[in-house]
Amino acid sequence: MARHIGIVACSAEGAALCYRTLCSEAPRLMGEHAHPEITMHTHPLADYMVHIRSGDWAAVAELMLDSCRKVAGCGARFAICPDNTIHQAFGLVEPRSPIPWLHIARVVAEEARRCRFGRLGILGTRYLMEGPVYPDALAPAGIATLVPDDAERERINAIIFGELVNGVFTEASRGYLNQVMARLKARGANAAVLGCTEIPLIVRPDDAPLPTLDSTRLLARAALGQAIRSGGAA
Repeated sequence: MARHIGIVACSAEGAALCYRTLCSEAPRLMGEHAHPEITMHTHPLADYMVHIRSGDWAAVAELMLDSCRKVAGCGARFAICPDNTIHQAFGLVEPRSPIPWLHIARVVAEEARRCRFGRLGILGTRYLMEGPVYPDALAPAGIATLVPDDAERERINAIIFGELVNGVFTEASRGYLNQVMARLKARGANAAVLGCTEIPLIVRPDDAPLPTLDSTRLLARAALGQAIRSGGAA
């Protein structure tokens, strides 16, 4: 028996990709049509955005905790959140959580360390690229970070909130993200973190200028491993 996974969701497309990854990759490890029990809860993205835009991370934490309590009440034994930006509130969530969590950026950091990447370009919302989530997760592993310049951050943020979270994926935006990665490569990045959970739906690793670290699928795979490894534990 695998442990029940709780998904604390924020934006629909990223959460859906995480859920699909869990369900599609589990049979290889668990048998045909098998996957861990999964419960997901999300408040509307609009509720999160009010607090993100005002920098009220304590209020973001309250929304995350409310979702966490709901999935725990349904039997989830640990939680994941397929949204990088709201991990800025993680330090306010973890001490009060009824169940343990996997931290998306720490999962990415572990993969970066395994791949021996020393400097990562960070792609995501403006709040993520300008915030502490990835520097804090990567610094203990000795991994440096680079972010796009001001104008690039603004355009990437507009692509995410104007297109990606709404399920709109254009070739123009994919090309632009590749251009940004090329410039990060020229500045010394040796891989790029796809640090918005929707970006993996538009970036193609086979034509990206840098190796990519897909935060959404890496989190799902880590959760699947955790669920299976600890399935027999009390």
